[in-house]
Formats: sequence, C-alpha cells, structure tokens
Amino acid sequence: MKQAQPLKIEAATAQGSELPTPAEVWRLYRTRNERARASATRSGLWVSVLVYLMFALTDFILLGDVAVATTIARFCVGIGALSMIEFQVARKASADHLDLTCALALICGYAFWLYPALGTSEVENMRYYMVFGAIFMMGANLFFSFEVWLSILTSCVVLGLFFMALLTVFVGEYFYAVAFGTFYVACFTFTTYVNLRLNKERYQVFLNALEAEHQHREATERGRALFRLSHTDYLTGIDNRRAIDQRLREYWNAWQTNGTAFSAILVDVDFFKKYNDCYGHQAGDRCLILVTNALNEALLPFNASLGRYGGEEFIVLVRVGGEAQVLQICELIRATVEKLALVHDQRRDGLAIITVSVGATYTREHMPPKLERMITEADRSLYSAKANGRNCVHLFDPTDPSTGDESENIAALLKVAVNRDLVSLVYQPIYNLENGTVAAAEALMRLKMLDGSPVSPALFIPVAERTGSIIALGLWSIRKACEDMLVSGKAPVVSVNVSPLQLKARGFAEGVRNILTETGIEGHRLAFEITEGIDMEGQSDILRCLKQLEKLGIRIWLDDFGTGFAGLSWLRLIQFHTVKIDRSFLVDCDSEQGKTMLRDIISLIRHRGNRILVEGIETEEQLALMREFRIDDVQGYFTGRPMPPDLFVDRHSRL
Repeated sequence: MKQAQPLKIEAATAQGSELPTPAEVWRLYRTRNERARASATRSGLWVSVLVYLMFALTDFILLGDVAVATTIARFCVGIGALSMIEFQVARKASADHLDLTCALALICGYAFWLYPALGTSEVENMRYYMVFGAIFMMGANLFFSFEVWLSILTSCVVLGLFFMALLTVFVGEYFYAVAFGTFYVACFTFTTYVNLRLNKERYQVFLNALEAEHQHREATERGRALFRLSHTDYLTGIDNRRAIDQRLREYWNAWQTNGTAFSAILVDVDFFKKYNDCYGHQAGDRCLILVTNALNEALLPFNASLGRYGGEEFIVLVRVGGEAQVLQICELIRATVEKLALVHDQRRDGLAIITVSVGATYTREHMPPKLERMITEADRSLYSAKANGRNCVHLFDPTDPSTGDESENIAALLKVAVNRDLVSLVYQPIYNLENGTVAAAEALMRLKMLDGSPVSPALFIPVAERTGSIIALGLWSIRKACEDMLVSGKAPVVSVNVSPLQLKARGFAEGVRNILTETGIEGHRLAFEITEGIDMEGQSDILRCLKQLEKLGIRIWLDDFGTGFAGLSWLRLIQFHTVKIDRSFLVDCDSEQGKTMLRDIISLIRHRGNRILVEGIETEEQLALMREFRIDDVQGYFTGRPMPPDLFVDRHSRL
C-alpha cells in the first residue's frame, strides 16, 4: 500500500486541491463504484448459495443417515442469506454491509452444516468430507472482494470450527488430525496470502485508474484551452477569424437545411490607422476593446455572434427576420459606437470622435450557392459605406450594378487570359534561415483586365476554380515557372499553388510529367503547395494523384496550415516535405498567448518530421522571433516582395 502514495493520488478527489491523506484515499477506494460493488457482491452470494445447495447431493452420497438434516440446514442458511441480502439491497445498504452479510453467511453455512454432519455414523466418509470446510476459507479470501481484516476473520472462524470438530469428534486420531490440520492451516495461509496480494493489486489498479482519469481530465482541459485560445481574439476576447468562419459555416448550413435566415454584417472603425498613428498602439488597443464591449452589450438581445475579422474590422452574424431587422441592427451598431464619444480629433471630415462604417448582407430567396459570397457582398457593402462618407450603413443590393457580381466578366476574361497575355507570374523569395540564402521562390498568379487594371487573386482564383479554368491555368503556371526560374537557375526550387480541383482532374500528373520532360527540369526542383481546405477522408483520387507526383520527385507542401479544419487529417495521411504556417498565427504573436499557440503548432509539425515555413514576415522583430523558434524557412514582405522573374533576387543573396 505504501507504493500508492508516490503516485501523488492527485486524481483521488477531483474537486479538492490539497493532497488527500492515505485514510481519505482508502475511504474513496471503498466507496468508489459503490453500486457496482454491491451488485457484484449480491451476484456472488447467489452463485455461492446455489453451489452450496448443490453439495446436498454429495451429502446423500457420503452421509446418507444425516443427509436430510444437513440439507435442511443448507436450505435454511441459503434462504436466510439470500433473504437478508435482498432486504439490504432493497434498503440500498452499503457494499460494506453486504460484505458483512456474505461473511456471516459463509460462517453460518459451514457451522450449520458441520453440526448435523458430525452426527453421522459414516465416520470414514466424514473423515474425507471434512475437507469441504476449506471451500469456505477459499470463498472468504478469493471469491468475494472482502477487506483483508474481514477475510482473515472469516477464515479464522472457519478454521476454528474445524479444529473444534477435530478435537471433539476425532479424539485420539493423531495422524488424521495432523494431516487434515496441516491441510487446513496451509489453505488458510495460502488463501490469505493470495487475498492480500489481490487486495493490494486491486488498490494499485484503483490508484492507476484515478491517475489515468486525472491525466485524461488534464489533457481534455488543455485541449479545450488550446481550442479556446485558437478561436479567441487575444486582444478583445471575442471570436477570432478562425472561429467566426466556423460559425459562418454553421449559419450557412442552417440556412441551406432549414431556411433559417441570417445576416453577415461587417463593421470597420473609421480612420483607425490615423488614430493609431496619432495616439499610439496602446490607445488603439484600448479603443478596440471599448468598441467590442459596447457592441457585445448592444447585440445581446439579438443573440448575435461578434468576431474580430481583421485589425480594426469586426463581423456580426445574426439570425434575422428580414431586411428591416438587418437595417435596425446595423443602425444600432453605428449609433452605439457613436454614443461612446471616443475622442478622435485628427479626423479631417468634421467629426472628432470614433465612428464605424457598416456594410451588411442577408440571405435571400435567390442566393449564390457559395457561402463565401456572403462575405464578398458584405465587404462590397462596407466599401460603399466608406465611399459614402463613413459613419453610415449600407445594405447589399443585388440589383445595384455597382455591387453586382463580377464573376461572369472574370470567367470570360480567364478564357482568353493566356492567349492575350493578361495572366502572368510573379515570384516571392523564400529564405533558408540557417544559412540566409534563397531556398525557393513561390510562383503567384496575377491577372489584369483588358484595360490593364489588376484583378485581385481573391476574385479571380475562386472564379477559375468554379468554372474549371484553373486546370488549364494551373498547367500553364507550372510550365511558366519552370521556364522562368528553373531553366535559368534563378531559384533552386519553385513552389506552385495547386487546388484540389487540379489534383482531381484526369491526367494532371501525366501533364506535369510532360512539362518536366520538355523543360528538362528534375522533379525535386518543383514543389506543389496544397491549401488545407477540404477533408481528405475518402478523397482517394487526390491521394492517388499525390502519390504519382511524389514518384516524379515533386515536393508536396501543405499551405496555410491552421486556417481550415482538415490540417491534422492531411498530416496524418500525407508525408509533406514542408508545412507552411499561416500568417495569422504570426500576427497573434503580439501576445504571450499567441506565442504559446505558435510554439505549440511548431512543436506539433516538428514532431511529424516536416520542414517548417512561416509566411507573412513583415518586421525585423518577427524575423528574430522565427530565429528564436528555429524555423527552417521564412517568407514575407520584409524578406522579399513578389517580383517579375527578371527582377528576382540572385539565388546566392543573403538575408
């Protein structure tokens, strides 16, 4: 028992903070699973009584002249014991009381049988039948889970009854007394020893189980804390972008399944950059916290979800009954912040307080099939609110040409983009932190309109995927990257973003093989970045394509790790050469919690054996932090902006 204490028994009482005493732990051991113990004791007595009554057949064979008396004694004891145990169970007696009943039943069972049995004239048979008493000692020590003292006491009484019978009935039979006396003492000794060992093992198992429970609770709590940390904005304490994206999907699924309408509202603090520049970042943080608290209180009656979507941008998701309620909530948001009257006298628009611009959209009868459209519509509405003088509300109007869907125009443009030189690639250097040299270059696609104005990748990439244009554009970008950077040796490795749609396309791997053959490039100089965006379970065609690409020597990188919901599934199914950690985790490193989160993610990836690349390096401090965390590769505006191939930095340049 003394070995139990080094386990610290920290799980013994989950509620208590102080280390329990051995006596307290022992009481917990006896009371843990009280009902289960009582049920097991009750079942054990029923089995024991049935076996005890079956031995009546042996009485008739060996002790025929007293068999009726012994049988009556057996039935009296058996029925009495079962009646007593059932009465106690009905009264919900403790397991310890049931144990006492069973111990008494064992003693009575032996005594009430022994008394009439000793009156038999079949003395020779009785000599051998006396061995029957050893079964009661075995039952006390091995069959029931008695405490040690109760087992020993019961066995001692049985042993005493045997010697009493031996001295009163078999007087003068020295050799018989020695033989059977030795047998009984041996049974008593061995069964008691085994009982001690069993009780010790049970107690040890109990302590191990408690410790395992405690560790499981700690691990569960750590997991919950990590989940909360990863889904909470470090500054304001509300949902961060990762959490709000998940909530947005839940709202969208409810709309698709049950028709539960909702609104997505974007809120942007007006001229916040100027506020930060004039009053300092601490004042800026305080401003955001005050705005958050005010919005939380104002939106409480609507059961809305409030999240921080960017630096000074918030998002509200709320179930609504129609356009009028959306406008009511938007105006409430605008007025709530205005009433705070937070001083901002550096504005040039005549106001001297903090205000917000509000852009909103809501689910309608004819909605686009993708939930991303909700954010696009809300973002366009927010842009219109800013363009209309700020401190105002703008609701998305699908009939307004200025906020209409541009996807059809972009889709048409993509069909002629390659032939008309509207699409191009720029390359952003990736540096190896260990030696400071260029380790690779990421190829980034750019698109321009016929008039030369640029189109954001956030607009044309989704359209290319939706229309299938991404397949042809993807092969073009792979070939172009090889020709621009690898044939000329401007970079040792080039990474190209590849979408799941491309990996599913028939013959994609064969098309890549042809490009490598035609350009004379070895496969290991090419890397494909796959964004963590879909659940890989069951995606056998994608996994098969990745295997084919790996056979070509192509490196497979996991892009934007931590932004989706399938990252761990990907890491489990695929051995990535490099894992790119999303820039959002680097931004969160302004706080100690954010640093801890990033450190945990790095540790997780490092244990998988992947190289680690962190993107979004924008300051000297962030670069120093990456060196502190021993990151393999870095990428960002601070280390190098995307540039055309003819302006790309020399591969031997250093940080």
